[in-house]
Amino acid sequence: EAQLVESGGGLVQAGGSLTLSCVASGFTFDDYAIGWFRQVAGKEREGVSCLSAIDRDTDYTDAVKGRFTISSDSAKKTVYLQMNNLKPEGTATYYCVAEGPYAHDCHGENGVDYWGKGTLVTVST
Repeated sequence: EAQLVESGGGLVQAGGSLTLSCVASGFTFDDYAIGWFRQVAGKEREGVSCLSAIDRDTDYTDAVKGRFTISSDSAKKTVYLQMNNLKPEGTATYYCVAEGPYAHDCHGENGVDYWGKGTLVTVST
């Protein structure tokens, strides 16, 4: 029943911007930490950013700090990832995730309860 549906991926030039969206359903959105992982081809998925279920405080992996911004809209049950100054190493499938209930953080591959199917972001040189 729980679903996370991503959108917004696509092709963008290095230095450009994209905004990803993820619409949640089938669970209590506000009670779950929500965020984004990404997977570069041939590599393990890694956490990108997360919003706490407790207070929606943000966490970012160092690689995206200062360039990406995570936000959410409780009424729309949607989480966003604004990605600025994209770099080729950002080429990956980006997955929306939810962890909870009441998780302070997204705790990693084995901690996530729900995964979206992913949306592909390709950053060209």
